[in-house]
Amino acid sequence: MASGVLTVDLDALVENWRSLDALSGAETGAVVKADGYGLGAGRVARALARAGARRFFVAMAGEGAALREALGPGPEINVFSGHMSGDTDMISDLGLTPMINSLDQLLRHVEALPGHPFGVQLDSGMNRLGMEPGEWAAVRDIAESQNLNLVMSHLACADEPNHDMNRHQLATFTEMTQGVQAPRSLSATGGILLGRDYHFEVTRPGIGLYGGLPFDLATPVITLDLPVIQVRDVAPGESVGYGNTWIAEEETRIATLAAGYADGIHRILSNRTQLYAGDTPCPLRGRVSMDLLTVDVTHLSEVPPSLSLVNKVQKIDTLATEAGTIGYELLTSLGARYTRRYVGA
Repeated sequence: MASGVLTVDLDALVENWRSLDALSGAETGAVVKADGYGLGAGRVARALARAGARRFFVAMAGEGAALREALGPGPEINVFSGHMSGDTDMISDLGLTPMINSLDQLLRHVEALPGHPFGVQLDSGMNRLGMEPGEWAAVRDIAESQNLNLVMSHLACADEPNHDMNRHQLATFTEMTQGVQAPRSLSATGGILLGRDYHFEVTRPGIGLYGGLPFDLATPVITLDLPVIQVRDVAPGESVGYGNTWIAEEETRIATLAAGYADGIHRILSNRTQLYAGDTPCPLRGRVSMDLLTVDVTHLSEVPPSLSLVNKVQKIDTLATEAGTIGYELLTSLGARYTRRYVGA
């Protein structure tokens, strides 16, 4: 097989959801936007629904449509981008719940779909999406007189537990929602870990479900194995890959693997990460190219048919640190060329 194999452990995913659910003391939903953080929203959501999740969150209505097809009727699907122009039929026909972000969206929704459930997103200080305090105060009575079923906001610094912004947003959100009868939601994964003051009635974990930080007790969910296409011996003084960025100092055995930056393996990882043969690290040599990696396997007694880039030793956040980014970015960048293999659940 000429493509890498991305294995998704659905049992581990469910275990992470249950662990965060036990911490939250609230209804625990699940964020499955960006195609389930790159792992396949349909498979991920069905496993979580079987485990008890009844509320799911996506970024846009089109994602909600695909998710409704996978889940069928019943589970609630909340759309973070709200009720955009052109979304009305999709929201109505598929029973999606838009998270209203502005007065314009609220008017669009109640005029086009009177009585159809919706949520409201409030801006508690992040200045990204949602109604600011004055706007919310002006339309709150209208919203509450309709079928309002969730009020939410989003924490900007939840991955930094001691950041003052967390307490500021908690106080702002609490004040803005005082007396609201609908369920409230402030916390994604990081907020759940901040403690029960942040949980309100609904939590919505995302990255923690998929094995990423800040949930450092998460069970790893993915492994990524890349096939070896060819093995060659490189003499001292010879270079490997584009730009001659790595030159052999001694006789070296190099394995060429079928994966590259077209598959979400960022070029910045060139010459700075490693792959694994079991528990044995094998350094990446030379630049990451579009479709190929070159790896030093000199120390192996036998070269296996594939090497692992993400596993229980080198987790997605370990790799992200080496790339100068975060696990979210690497996870959602994993390319479409991988063969996806699902185990468990």
